[in-house]
Amino acid sequence: MHQGLRAILLGLIFILGSLSGCLRWTEQDNEIEEPSHWLPRVEDRANMIYEDTDVFSRVSENGSYEYGEALSVFVPVPEIDASDGGAGVTGGAEVHLGLWLPVIDGCDWSSSDISEDCQVPVIAEIGPYYNDGDVDALTPADRLGRFLIENFVPHGFGVAQVSVFGTGESNHCMDLMGHDEQAGIKAAVDWLGSQPWSNGKVGAIGKSYDGSTPWNAAASGSEYLATIVPMSGLIGVHDLMWRNGSMEARGAIMHNGVYGSFGLDGDSGDIENACEGYVEGYYAGPAAYMTGDNLAWLGSDYWEERHFLTDALEVYNGSIYIIHGMQDWNVDPHMAFPAHQMSIDAGFDVKGLYGQWAHDYPDRESGHSGLSSGRGGEAYPYTLRWDWADDLLEWFDYYLRDIGPQPRLIAEIQDNMGGWRVESTYPPADTEWMLIGMDQCEVLSGGSTITSSSTTTIECPMFENETRIVGTPTFHVTAQISLLATSGHLFVEMVRASDGIHLGHAVMDLRFHAGGKDGETLSPGSTVLAKMEFFGMDVVVPAGDGIHLLVSQTGEDYIPSPVSTQAVTISLDGDSILGLSTVDRTCDDLFLPPMHEMYPSCNSTE
Repeated sequence: MHQGLRAILLGLIFILGSLSGCLRWTEQDNEIEEPSHWLPRVEDRANMIYEDTDVFSRVSENGSYEYGEALSVFVPVPEIDASDGGAGVTGGAEVHLGLWLPVIDGCDWSSSDISEDCQVPVIAEIGPYYNDGDVDALTPADRLGRFLIENFVPHGFGVAQVSVFGTGESNHCMDLMGHDEQAGIKAAVDWLGSQPWSNGKVGAIGKSYDGSTPWNAAASGSEYLATIVPMSGLIGVHDLMWRNGSMEARGAIMHNGVYGSFGLDGDSGDIENACEGYVEGYYAGPAAYMTGDNLAWLGSDYWEERHFLTDALEVYNGSIYIIHGMQDWNVDPHMAFPAHQMSIDAGFDVKGLYGQWAHDYPDRESGHSGLSSGRGGEAYPYTLRWDWADDLLEWFDYYLRDIGPQPRLIAEIQDNMGGWRVESTYPPADTEWMLIGMDQCEVLSGGSTITSSSTTTIECPMFENETRIVGTPTFHVTAQISLLATSGHLFVEMVRASDGIHLGHAVMDLRFHAGGKDGETLSPGSTVLAKMEFFGMDVVVPAGDGIHLLVSQTGEDYIPSPVSTQAVTISLDGDSILGLSTVDRTCDDLFLPPMHEMYPSCNSTE
């Protein structure tokens, strides 16, 4: 809806008083107060009622605009040249998109002379799945497109579904988040932002791969990109697939074994897949598995090219709304933080929404209801956020149309038992560290030597008070590798002592014992202090309960070090310390989302 028209309608609403309690117009001492915001604070939404009959959330007030069939658009990408191979050689590199625009009286989208009153912003979902495992780009996708089109086009936004190179109707090669793909994304965003009907502002949103393209778009430097909403998105490919030198099982084959095949369909266009990045993918994955690092020492820029966060924080000029599942096994939460605080430190407007769902959206009951115990099951149904569409409308209104008060720049975080609270950032600014020496703990089963088939269970002292563990706790443990190996591999799972519920996990190739991305070659029999860091977690351990550490060689979908399957011997000496990052919160700090009963463990929703 055009800003002026919406202001008129809101004025009529105030006068009629038809939305008492949501919008307010009072007179006192001959002064007129500003109307209150149409969307209450998240802490005050418990009594709001939303439509919950569809697979996704709906805005509380439907927009007034109709929309028709999608427009099919091919956008040229002149940056692709012969050195890139593929369509750089054959010519005519282009990306394809489907575009939905609102029908506004008096506005002719085909005209080259469109008044400012008719110009609209665009929300774009950009990814590889149109025509490849999903509908084509001209059909509203249940993945996210239909949610965007039905909720936001009636409110005066355009919505685009964009196919990255090598997928859907886009040509060239599937570049797995590389610079070629970035050039195609930038071309699409630039086109959407520079059309006569556009107000010059584009937002990028999506989940998983589609949640990584917003970060890639931010790193491209497009002047039209005004906001990004990455959901379970990657800040970099190597950043996700390798953790302290440990590789996920899919890491070595993601380009050529998984996504590269999207561009191969047996027709004459297959020649366009002979691209630089596609060729590099054959060695970059296996070589990174062998070394655990990003191959920069070899002179390869394959993985560095596929890291977006650093460039995004340097060249992007927009806002950031990060959404991530704390139980996401596919794209782990370390993609969301410390990126959250890093973005704040870089001067961006940042908001976060971190619920105890898996690789899913905040409002999809079908995905949330199947969560197992210890993996979000205890937090359901409070994981479901039926106010999410309203939340996005508030965000897009402000950052794409300059309408309304600024959304609160907060982090909404849910603990593993279901409770939601607001933090100023995440991890919280007032985090305190509880350090537990391993000499205070006891080995319940197994021994100090960890083999490929054994697990050692360690019990630490019970907690006198309720303990809320947040962020990324650490486990520093003295470890000795075998005399027959030059490395070793450890996996640590943290569980609740009383019932074994999963709380968190950490993994490490011991070549990277200092943490981070820089490893070293170890001499056979070396002893190191393995400075392990747990993946992101926000869990509550009741008073009188405690934690167990289950130490094995590997777990989840990580595979052992390529240079060793030998045993590792750990020592629970004075240097071995469990560091728990904690905050003090009670039921008084929790809020209740709409459409839910009161938390069973709390007497108050305040």
